[in-house]
Amino acid sequence: MPLTRTDSPGALPLHDDISPIADGLSPESGGVLKILNYPEYVSPDVLKAFGKTHGVEVEVTTFNTMEDAISKLRTPGASFDVWFPTPDVIGKAAVGKLLLPLNKTYLGNLANAWPQLQSPFYDEGSRYSVPYCAYTSGVGYRADEVTAGFGYGLLWDPAYKGKAYLIDDHREGLALAMLKNGSREINTEDPVKIKQAGTWLSELVPLMNIKTGIAAYQLVAEGQATVHHCWSGDMINAQSYLPKGVDADVLGYWYPSDDLGVVGTDSLAVPASATKPVLAHLLLNHLLDPAVAQENFSFTGYQPALSAITPEKMVTDEFVTEGLKSAIVTPEVYARSQQIFQISPAAEAVWLDTWSQFKAGQ
Repeated sequence: MPLTRTDSPGALPLHDDISPIADGLSPESGGVLKILNYPEYVSPDVLKAFGKTHGVEVEVTTFNTMEDAISKLRTPGASFDVWFPTPDVIGKAAVGKLLLPLNKTYLGNLANAWPQLQSPFYDEGSRYSVPYCAYTSGVGYRADEVTAGFGYGLLWDPAYKGKAYLIDDHREGLALAMLKNGSREINTEDPVKIKQAGTWLSELVPLMNIKTGIAAYQLVAEGQATVHHCWSGDMINAQSYLPKGVDADVLGYWYPSDDLGVVGTDSLAVPASATKPVLAHLLLNHLLDPAVAQENFSFTGYQPALSAITPEKMVTDEFVTEGLKSAIVTPEVYARSQQIFQISPAAEAVWLDTWSQFKAGQ
């Protein structure tokens, strides 16, 4: 059954043949700690320092979509120690025995997370995951070229034809079309409504020569994209990709002030295939330390979901310009906004097929 805020799945299942690690174990040393993550989504310096402390090399394997990540996890003989999943796949990964149940005696820094994420609705009791970064999905834009018409409609504005992009993600892309047309049913399992979203999205092909991608931080900064459906962290990160001499004031981010917006958190988990599960727990705990999280934030641009990293601190510490304050996520924004939840495999197949048809028509 799809997850909603009032219909929590409760605690995800534990399996008799996959047990949490025992208390009091020493971390593994030597060899390679293997990370499965999005590109550019954790600071290499943070990982390098952690590896040096524990006498291991840290190796990152990247993916672009959760489907790609799960395929890598399921590859025979593959093993990973830490994975960065989105909440909508944690349940299915747990049911599919892809995750190791966490032992929270190694995770004292979980107390630093936003209170509602210490036992979130998608993983009650944090059995399999801890929060990593919070984000919204909105529209990044070049403020030196876009001065009016703010909203999802920017992606439908012919003034930006040829320089408009969507997030290359089937749930995010189709949800954008729904929200633009006033529908909050971004977790629907109704094929008619899903296909209607595909029809709305297909309008963008002749109208905008729309493209898809996940590099808004680079494309908007360099001016290749004027408007880009993106995650909030992309626009914060885009400050680091601006050409020399270009001021950060050229970057803007729009997100709705009502509940017609998407918010989410990415997570940290330990795959069942981990060969260094104790050290993996220590890395999860390390990334939940506010000082480490702030250093990581300076690289990724994605906001840690920790109580100590406040909106005021993000501005005063110059992580976020005044023009990008709309990219800041607060617990209140998280509570009021829409979230993309896990849906049934049959419905997921319809979403994927509808997205594939849209992309085939580009």
